[in-house]
Amino acid sequence: MRILLTAEQIQSAVERLADEIRQREQGRPLTVIAVMTGSIVFLADLIRKLDMPLRVGVLQARSYQGSQRGVLSVNADMLPEVAGRDVLVIDDIFDTGYTLLEVLALLDELRPRSVRTAVLVRKTGKQRVDLRPDYVGFEIPDVYVVGYGLDYHDAYRNLPYLAALEPHELEAPVPG
Repeated sequence: MRILLTAEQIQSAVERLADEIRQREQGRPLTVIAVMTGSIVFLADLIRKLDMPLRVGVLQARSYQGSQRGVLSVNADMLPEVAGRDVLVIDDIFDTGYTLLEVLALLDELRPRSVRTAVLVRKTGKQRVDLRPDYVGFEIPDVYVVGYGLDYHDAYRNLPYLAALEPHELEAPVPG
């Protein structure tokens, strides 16, 4: 495992993103929607830095069954009312873009006033959709990353930093 981003670098980026969001929203109420489960740590750190009226909701988007990529499913049962509200969707990672595109399509049907997006990391060269997140913490290379909420078979979410797994680690049994 190779550390890509230290805990300090991540916290600095979260502060920068919070500053950008505060400036753009100018104190208006905001509904923050986290794409679960990987963005939970990012959500917790980010909302503590947003000094504005806000509501928080979550939805779960899943496209992996074990290590195999499958059909994307979105469960929005825990969403608050978003009609007529300014919404910020946060996600842990933006690679192909399909997850965020599906989430935005679902939210559009619920008629929010506006929707913006924030991601902790964006993998370069992986995008397959015509979409660019409004706020990006870091651009990273196309490597498998874990930590700060991101996982490999539900392991490593608790790491305070972001690390790249080496190819041999992706083939080895998952710890725990």
